[in-house]
Amino acid sequence: MADQSERNTRKVREGVVYSNKMDKTAVVEVTRRSRHPQYSKTVQHRARYFVHDEENTLNVGDIVRISETRPLSKNKRWRLVDILERAR
Repeated sequence: MADQSERNTRKVREGVVYSNKMDKTAVVEVTRRSRHPQYSKTVQHRARYFVHDEENTLNVGDIVRISETRPLSKNKRWRLVDILERAR
């Protein structure tokens, strides 16, 4: 039996809610910045994740923290950890 300390830690991301039109699911867009290897310019990369939102509490524009989890459906592999800031 694997000990809790031997398990890998799950990825945690922060992003903005992009869509909430599905039932119990929201799309969160995560933007990360990296330095271009040749030109040293800062480049933005975007990724969109399908997030499990059990109570349908998320609104477009909310800033949230999400965590990796087991597959919940065909596309959902992330769950909502907490809402950092509500949209105005």
